[in-house]
This record gives sequence, C-alpha cells and structure tokens, in this order.
Amino acid sequence: MSDGTEIDRLTSVLRPVRAGNGFEEALEQVLRVLRLELVSAGERLPPERELADRLRISRVTLREVLKVLQEQGLVESRRGRYGGTFVCRRPPTPGGAELRRRVRTLDVEDALRFREVLEAGAAGLCAERHLTGADADRLRAALSATHDAPLADYRRQDTLLHLTLAELSGSPRLAAQYAAVRAEVNELLDCIPLLVRNLEHSQRQHTALVEAVLAGEAQAAREVMRGHCSGTAALLRGFLA
Repeated sequence: MSDGTEIDRLTSVLRPVRAGNGFEEALEQVLRVLRLELVSAGERLPPERELADRLRISRVTLREVLKVLQEQGLVESRRGRYGGTFVCRRPPTPGGAELRRRVRTLDVEDALRFREVLEAGAAGLCAERHLTGADADRLRAALSATHDAPLADYRRQDTLLHLTLAELSGSPRLAAQYAAVRAEVNELLDCIPLLVRNLEHSQRQHTALVEAVLAGEAQAAREVMRGHCSGTAALLRGFLA
C-alpha cells in the first residue's frame, strides 16, 4: 500500500472520525473502501498503524472494526512475515430480490441526482484546471485501465476512473462526497448484470470525457458526464421497474 496512487484514493475516503462515534464512523469508512474496491480482493489493507493514524482512532478501536469485518467474511487476518488484513473475494452478484431490498433503504432518485451534480461538477473543474504532467498521466492511466479490464473487474476500474476525476477536481470535500454517493450507487449496480452493449457505450463516453477534460473544455466535459450519469440512471430504473 505504499503506492502513491493508492494512498491518494484512500485519502478521499479515510478521514479523521469525530469524537463520540469513533467505532461506528471508522467502520463506515472502511466498509466504503471495500464497497468501492479501492483495495482489490486478495490484496492487503494498509497496516493497522497507518489505518489508525488516518482515522485518528486507537489501534484497539481499529481492531474491533476489523473483527466485525472478519466476522462478516469481508476480510481475513493472516500471520507471518507477509501477514496482515486481506480483503476477501466478493460473493456472486445478488439478484432482483436483493436489489429491491436495498432500494427500500435508499432514496434512489436522490442518490442518482446527487451523483450527477457531483460528477458533472468534478468534470468541469478538472477541465478548468488544465491538467498536465502527472495529473494528466494519472487520468489517462485510469481510462486505459477501464479499456483493458476483464469483465469481472470492469466495475472496479470504472469506479476508480470516476474517483480519479473527483480527486483531480482540486476539491477534497467534493471527492469525499462523491466517494460516499458512489458507494451507495455501487450497492445497486452490484445487483444488476453487466451488459456488453452498455459497457461499450460507457467506454465511448469515458473516452470523450477524458478528451474534453484534457483539452480544457469544461462545458463539453460537464455535458458528456451528465449524459453518462443519465445512462446509468436509466439502466438502474429499468431493472427497478
């Protein structure tokens, strides 16, 4: 977990918790890391000391959080020189009944509208910043990863591309809010199948979006992102109906 890009991604999600609800808020944040697949199945979470420092909690509290995650089958602890806490492989995609159950606990329309506002705003801000150098390379690499991703890893790489845009917007608060709403949307996306035709369309939109951002065309970037979010929303509504 020493790679700089991974640290940047976790910075958008892992933040100091407020006094009084340390355990609950820390659990929420680590669960968000897992839902967004910022650490892949089979990979190791950051060391306990680093996680505790990021969250500003004691290692005792962190161990309580990790114990809950282990009991739920989300992580496993390994001992030895190459030990640590590792993310478990995810179970098969749930079906329609699970989708309906999750919908009952979430205002879907509000989440989708909020996502669109944040995404379009982030795209516009990125374009206005005229990304160059390492930032531009990072965005291109995130796009390339979506093109090269096998079907089973596509949603994770899609999430990372969008999160990269949010992080490069220059607003840590926007990135944190986006990570939260994306985790909610992913809870729904995990319940519907990956459709090849939809993925091909999404990839064309991703390419147009990155091109607009790197060209400094803020309005075009916002419009492409709005269309992209609208397509995802339509797909979800179709399965929800």
